[in-house]
Amino acid sequence: MVLQPHQRQKLDESSDDLFYQGPRLVTHVDEAFIRRLGELYRQRLTPHSRILDLMSSWVSHLPGEMEFEWVEGHGLNQAELAQNPRLHHYFVQNLNQNPYLPLADQSFDAVLNTVSVQYLQSPERVFGEIYRVLKPGGLAIVSFSNRMFYQKAIAAWRDGSDRDRVHLVQRYFASVPGFTEPEVIMPAATLAPIWQLLGLGGGDPFYAILAERQC
Repeated sequence: MVLQPHQRQKLDESSDDLFYQGPRLVTHVDEAFIRRLGELYRQRLTPHSRILDLMSSWVSHLPGEMEFEWVEGHGLNQAELAQNPRLHHYFVQNLNQNPYLPLADQSFDAVLNTVSVQYLQSPERVFGEIYRVLKPGGLAIVSFSNRMFYQKAIAAWRDGSDRDRVHLVQRYFASVPGFTEPEVIMPAATLAPIWQLLGLGGGDPFYAILAERQC
């Protein structure tokens, strides 16, 4: 296993269902991050393919000009998911209570996870499920910044630097046999934390880890 028990702990151990029961119809990253994510999707996603937007919300950041055969949404708040215009269907499920997805084997061309990976307490199982539902050659894209609901992020995420978090997601992929070597997209240089706190020139740094199901 990638994580030890203490690394899976959260400061707020109450049910995630309670924390997310009220809709938050806001974006959790800035416009520059969203633009970079949209451009990455333009480059890497295939039109008219089947997409799973895992741990989604009221917006999926999929490029407006791209059409897909099917976009399946998943999240913890039904009101948010119901507002998402890109979803053909969605389901609500707490992955920290039940990490197994009610989806068919090899049924998606791509699985997306946007600014949510930090909340997974059993990431090895969830990434195993991502692998299971991907078609051979299918692509997983995990994107994140340095923002989080601090009390709901796991200790391994809270206590690490941005580079530590990149390595952590790489290890999540590596824990599942059959993924390709993860590709990392990250800023050329990361500002020191003090400059980020002062709001000088930082913005939300963009990180993305990509891997494909080999067979």
